[in-house]
Amino acid sequence: MSRPDAEHRRPDGVDDATVDALGRLSEALEAVEAARGFLYSFHRLSGTADLTLGDAVDRLRAVGQHALADRIATELVGRNVIEGRWTFQIVESYDDTYYSVFKELEREARDQLVDGKRHLYEAEMKEDRRTHGDAAHAATPQSDEAPPG
Repeated sequence: MSRPDAEHRRPDGVDDATVDALGRLSEALEAVEAARGFLYSFHRLSGTADLTLGDAVDRLRAVGQHALADRIATELVGRNVIEGRWTFQIVESYDDTYYSVFKELEREARDQLVDGKRHLYEAEMKEDRRTHGDAAHAATPQSDEAPPG
């Protein structure tokens, strides 16, 4: 019967409460990663909107709507999305003041408590929930589990 690889087995002496706490920390980091993804989507969509807006201004000028095109170009094209900032500055600020600190502290907690191992909580959940002996539930990709059948 196969077992999880060494990177996904808890070190000797680590208790359930520690694995549980690190699991919650990992879950919180996953939420931060998702939030960061939304922030990058906001960044990309806002940039796309600004570039498309510039194209709309050009098209308005092409149909003779110069006053309207000038107003949009002056008041909206290239405008800050929040005071003093374009979205790249928001992303950079998030990364520098929150995301990088979160990642570092999560890594330090794992280094200190479980020799840096990642996803121990999930690995143990997988081990508990999988059907041993079924290749579709193998512990690792190169497992010695019997093929389905």
